[in-house]
Amino acid sequence: MLPQEAYQWQYVEGKMRHLASRWGYREVRTPVFEHTELFLRGVGDTTDIVQKEMYTFKDKGDRSITLKPEGTAGAVRSFIEGRMYADVLPCKMYYLNAPIFRYENPQAGRLREHHQFGMECFGGKDPTVEAELIEALLTLLKELGLENLSVHINSIGCPTCRAAYHKALREYLGGRLGEMCSTCQERFEKNPLRILDCKEEKCKKITAEAPSILDYLCDECRQHFERLQKLLEARKVPYKVDPRIVRGLDYYTKTVFEIIMQSGREGLALCGGGRYDGLVEQLGGPATPAAGFGIGLERILMELRSQGKLPEEPSVIDVYNAALTDEDRTLAFSLTEDMRLAGIKADCDHAERSLKGQFKYAGKLARYTVICGGDELERGNVRLRDMQTRQEEEVPLGEIIRRIGSLIGQKPTTEETVKG
Repeated sequence: MLPQEAYQWQYVEGKMRHLASRWGYREVRTPVFEHTELFLRGVGDTTDIVQKEMYTFKDKGDRSITLKPEGTAGAVRSFIEGRMYADVLPCKMYYLNAPIFRYENPQAGRLREHHQFGMECFGGKDPTVEAELIEALLTLLKELGLENLSVHINSIGCPTCRAAYHKALREYLGGRLGEMCSTCQERFEKNPLRILDCKEEKCKKITAEAPSILDYLCDECRQHFERLQKLLEARKVPYKVDPRIVRGLDYYTKTVFEIIMQSGREGLALCGGGRYDGLVEQLGGPATPAAGFGIGLERILMELRSQGKLPEEPSVIDVYNAALTDEDRTLAFSLTEDMRLAGIKADCDHAERSLKGQFKYAGKLARYTVICGGDELERGNVRLRDMQTRQEEEVPLGEIIRRIGSLIGQKPTTEETVKG
């Protein structure tokens, strides 16, 4: 990310922080790397992330370390080690601009190092948690300007009812196992549910008529899923029940969901999440229901750029203080520092440019330019120029900070004084 792109990231991140605070989520920051065991136990050894995409290495103490391939496992570890389960629940956390590392073929919106925004809720077993997360995601994407959004939801049950579905799925797929890709053949015994997530066309055709897990849900999981649908309908959230959504992580239970944006003939999955009621206990904590989602910043920025939904780049500074002569440079520098202390973004010449050169430089960065020196200074004034309209006015030196503050709509943060 280059400096001229930073404002775009800050704009999106600002929207995300504001949204998280409105929903009552507080920020958590977890390490860039964790012990490899955390992801083997949490993410699951049948996932593509663990099998193919993790950056794993030994440190100097011969410990296996992995660069973080997703955000939830680290958030769960922090929840356990911070003993947050002993506080008032539910505990709501979000992470932002968290670097995620996956060794996969780089493609549009997918980079080997990318960044995610995620919201995780611990201690809420009611489907209002998933409904809340889904509406938060939709609100964020709409406030960013994205349109044609829909929610795809599914229930993948719990370990109890999933066992019966695995048996039915193996029976359906067993006769055509040799026709499937090598990855799906490996998944057949370990986790046949993941076969439904395969992107290979031949595997998608084979599973097109596979049994639906929704027909195998236990009473608790079915009631949970039905209540989620009622909640979404009450909020008029457009959704579609999609039995093929299983997500790519082993820790999910019951609800899984994705936000789809229609783009051309196909829908683009912008983000997703779901419930993971067993993960906290699996990683050594007390039994705690939980749910969350993750969304890639690069993917969102790519869509906003392509649709022209990002704001124009703001001025780097509010005002540039130009010096008419070398003798006026001290005043221009001192005025710049006083403006900064007053909360105004300001700069001055650091390259000994001519006045013409200073104006050329200021025209690229600032909305206003203050010219220090000449007859105006002898009268105790400076000249103020609007770099967009080219209009100028003469302002008393002692009033210039207040004048700039009024123009940019900012209240000064310190006493407005100008030395010298």
